[in-house]
Amino acid sequence: MQIDGRKLTDILKKIRSKKILVIGDLMLDHYIIGDVDRISPEAPVQVVKVEKEKFGPGGAANVAQNIKALGAIPIILGTVGDDESGKRLRKIFQKNGISDDGIIMRKGHPTTQKTRVIARNQQLVRIDFEKDDEIDGSVFEQIKTFAEKTVPKVDGIIMQDYNKGLLTKELIHLFTSLAQKHDTFVGVDPKAKNFFDYKNVTLFKPNRNEAEKNLQISIRSNEDLKHAAQELMDRLNCSYIVITLGSKGMFIYDDKKHDWQIPTFSQEVYDVSGAGDTVISTLMLAISAGCDVKTASIIANHAAGVVCGKVGAATASPEEIIHSFKEWNAS
Repeated sequence: MQIDGRKLTDILKKIRSKKILVIGDLMLDHYIIGDVDRISPEAPVQVVKVEKEKFGPGGAANVAQNIKALGAIPIILGTVGDDESGKRLRKIFQKNGISDDGIIMRKGHPTTQKTRVIARNQQLVRIDFEKDDEIDGSVFEQIKTFAEKTVPKVDGIIMQDYNKGLLTKELIHLFTSLAQKHDTFVGVDPKAKNFFDYKNVTLFKPNRNEAEKNLQISIRSNEDLKHAAQELMDRLNCSYIVITLGSKGMFIYDDKKHDWQIPTFSQEVYDVSGAGDTVISTLMLAISAGCDVKTASIIANHAAGVVCGKVGAATASPEEIIHSFKEWNAS
């Protein structure tokens, strides 16, 4: 699965001019990194001697970060709480040159934070701080005002749903309607709730488990993948279905009933956290830049391979993607 080097460079260059609105659940990722060499005398658990801590963008915030890393312009739209985690996430955006104008503060609602404890390159435990109640009418109206002003100016919209209460049925309908009105590409990374409410979008990207659970089927073969994709196409009326398959790569199906399976391009896998964020970011940028879905998927899978070689939710630069192509073609 090769792409001519000059064509790849041209696509990555076109991506840099694209502006993508990312609406979804913002999270703060917190990493506690250390070493373990003994068991606690208080309980049968390992004792982690902390060596360092770091914070980074997670969830939809990581999608925006991936778009920025590819040289394009992300516009983030979501909520944080009136707390230290929310302030820290705003500072991360500001430091990385991403506007926080679309971040709305929800009083009395905590910023979603995921704390991961890592020792010797292994994740020992994850601790989630979150509330997943739906947004109220006031927050909806603030998002609506920002969206109506912004959607006409962007090349694409990514709806990144982690079922943390932001993307309600009403909000999903608002964005799909605005996208149709302004003829704007929409990519969706769904979760279980509201799965079948994302109708008439450009690209719908569940993973295999999400597709199996929502369609209540078992996917074991290429024929099962085609059947699942066609059923999703029938129920959602989208242009492309992309089902990610973990170590097996991804399956793509279009509205003309063409299908392709793209293998994974990971050289070494250290951490798959955030790989889905990288895939949806790269796919939408490449499609917005005029790329066909098969070529966009190959580039997105190389980008995912790059981030899987790093610890924590990470990003891939154009240079790293080009290097991945060269390494894969030489192997």
